[in-house]
Amino acid sequence: MGKVVVGVAVVGAVVAVAVATVVVRRRMRSSGKWARAAEIVRELEEKCATPLGRMRQVADAMAVEMHAGLASDGGSKLKMLISYVDNLPTGNESGLFYALDLGGTNFRVLRVQLGGKDGRVVKQESAEVSIPPHLMVGTSDDLFDFIAAALAKFVASEGDTFHQSVDRQRELGFTFSFPVKQSSIASGTLIKWTKGFKINGTAGEDVVAELTRAMERQNLDMRVTALVNDTIGTLAGGRYYDNDVVAAVILGTGTNAAYVERAQAIPKWHGLLPKSGDMVINMEWGNFRSSHLPITEYDQALDLESLNPGEQIFEKLISGMYLGDILRRVLLKLAEVAAFFGDTVPPKLKEQFILRTPVMSAMHHDTTSDLRVVGSKLKETFDIHNTSLKARRMVLKLCDIIAKRGARLAAAGIVGILKKQGRDTLQDGNNKQRTVIALDGGLFEHYTIFSKTLVVAIEELLGEEVASTVFIEHANDGSGIGAALLAASHSQYLELEEP
Repeated sequence: MGKVVVGVAVVGAVVAVAVATVVVRRRMRSSGKWARAAEIVRELEEKCATPLGRMRQVADAMAVEMHAGLASDGGSKLKMLISYVDNLPTGNESGLFYALDLGGTNFRVLRVQLGGKDGRVVKQESAEVSIPPHLMVGTSDDLFDFIAAALAKFVASEGDTFHQSVDRQRELGFTFSFPVKQSSIASGTLIKWTKGFKINGTAGEDVVAELTRAMERQNLDMRVTALVNDTIGTLAGGRYYDNDVVAAVILGTGTNAAYVERAQAIPKWHGLLPKSGDMVINMEWGNFRSSHLPITEYDQALDLESLNPGEQIFEKLISGMYLGDILRRVLLKLAEVAAFFGDTVPPKLKEQFILRTPVMSAMHHDTTSDLRVVGSKLKETFDIHNTSLKARRMVLKLCDIIAKRGARLAAAGIVGILKKQGRDTLQDGNNKQRTVIALDGGLFEHYTIFSKTLVVAIEELLGEEVASTVFIEHANDGSGIGAALLAASHSQYLELEEP
């Protein structure tokens, strides 16, 4: 009997030791997993760091590249395109003007009645039209005929509340968000179609001439007086309401900037100096690059696998198209190297662009005590279930690192523009010069942590006194009303109205 008791006791002890060993191993494995995960996050934080010194280097590099791009075509990664917009709206514009905004699978037509300094925007109406898929790969005539027909139908619905002078031709601002080589305020040749359009025979053709011929075929008496992009439209819309607006930045799916330059400070401009003395420059700043940009292995992989490797490096660090995918790439490494989501890597983590920036933003703004939004978004996006609070906190940390790097780099770019304009320091005399930057785009508008970080970083770079003279204003719908306002400020009838 005694032997049996001893035997049972020995077996029990062995089992207990075995269980304890398994528990210890699991704890050690878990501890090792978290240590590896923490190391990956720490390394990312180091590589993405944007201390004040680095932001200043980026701002300086932006200003240097702006000078180089203005000196000669091809002199810089920044194209610094001459827009031929030399008259921004003043608020005195009056009359009825139209806008056409073509930048994707839908286009928008808009009309606005301007009432001068007192009336401003009296009334506006718009309509959105979907482009049938077959027209996106058809002929140029078919596409522009479809657009002109929709425009003619919209004009026909004008109504009595809009007033057009009987003896005047209707005028249109054309926002065309595809690569164009512009040759005047109302002409530009298409370089190539993008965004799913593949139309033979249009590259190298003047898009304003194509639209004009289509309008003539519709017996629509309308003249394109301004060919612009959405960034310049945003600048025009901002200036219309605030005369101190000197630059515009789009921070959305993509990113770009435009600003007002002194025409005599553009060495590559060989035409007559405009009466205003100013010229709006379309920077195409998404293509900015510098050795001072904090680039990680995840950014390099994203660039390599993109449709345009080696191009748009700045855009790939700061815009809404890419922020979510950078986060996905870090989560994939955590899953592969640190078994962050369990022993198997969730297959959806390997899908490019499955994690959109609005989803990243929703996780980043999660204020619940158990971070349940983070948990639900991981489940919805990647089919990852039962994440621990510790894991969710780490995901939140990653959102913070990636978004704040983007916002602080965008701020450095803006300060680079201010440096080029001589507005990064206080001018002589007691009168403080007021400077306004018009911002638009879904990233800026909806990703609150991003936009707040950007504003704080601008203040950090400029210092309290100068920052008190610089204002960031949200300017909505530059591609619509901004284009109509540019049609007004470049109207063929302006000289007739001058006293």
